[in-house]
Amino acid sequence: MLKDLKSFDNLGTPRYFFELFTALNSESDTVWKTQDIEQMFFNKVYDGRIIHDGCVALATKIELLVISDDDTITLNKDFSGFLNSEKQMANKFVEHLFLTLKGDESFLGIFSSQFISYDVIYGSLQISNSAFSFKYSNFKQLLIDFEVIKIHPTPEIKKYIINSRFKKLFDKTILVEIKKRKIGIDELRNSLEQQQIYGEEAERFVLDYEKTRLNDKKGIAWVAEYSIAEGYDISSFENIDSEINDRFIEVKSYSGQPYFFWSRNEMNVARIKKLSYYLYLIDRKRINSPDYAPMIIKNPYKTVLKNEDEWEQRIEKIRFEFKI
Repeated sequence: MLKDLKSFDNLGTPRYFFELFTALNSESDTVWKTQDIEQMFFNKVYDGRIIHDGCVALATKIELLVISDDDTITLNKDFSGFLNSEKQMANKFVEHLFLTLKGDESFLGIFSSQFISYDVIYGSLQISNSAFSFKYSNFKQLLIDFEVIKIHPTPEIKKYIINSRFKKLFDKTILVEIKKRKIGIDELRNSLEQQQIYGEEAERFVLDYEKTRLNDKKGIAWVAEYSIAEGYDISSFENIDSEINDRFIEVKSYSGQPYFFWSRNEMNVARIKKLSYYLYLIDRKRINSPDYAPMIIKNPYKTVLKNEDEWEQRIEKIRFEFKI
């Protein structure tokens, strides 16, 4: 769908759509054609834009407008009850947009785990500016106009904050697809899917464990639910008096003798965060026991990596790179 819309200069703003939908929803017997809408908005400026070439096309794609064979344009009847205010209309518009786009490959390429991350300081999801190539700049502008994304408060960070207003919608529609696309090549799909299941079970366990440990303190975040690039899975707190996130947890599950695989990125983050970084090792066979507690390792860069007496390092893979 996004590929079909990339040639348009402007996909619309809340103010434009609110006026359009309100006009179409009026009780008059006016029959609206494409030409009538073009005439209605001819030379009108909305949010600094005078060209409105892609607005009707987008509204039709997400099934808010219906165009009949004789070019008659009508408003989706189910949508007419959401025109009490511009904000109400905008919220419902974004819901239709996400539900329509959740299967669109271009959209999922933008909102992929490659570009999504979690901002611990602001407690928000963020998306890299590089996720939007030039050909989808009109779509990025649409998301900005509808306040789905906002410019990051720190100018040096070339990312956008995803509005918390739409987080539940994001989780319900887009997050499901992001998780599906974390799986690798087809030959490894079955084993990777099982690993992902193990990983998510362990992370959910630790999330509940932390909430219990901290008496349901707000602000504990399941970072890995959105991004696998942070070097840790859960952002938590040392104690209930902590005012900022100061415990960063990497969760590993195992069966049998405790073991884990540690990526270079995870080790580097552990090195930087030192005493704020923890490994939680979860025994899959005991995870459902009521009194089970995980093995918790503080500052593993020192207590594991530099501790050959207790931990044996075993190299399973070696990368070879051709010298130019």
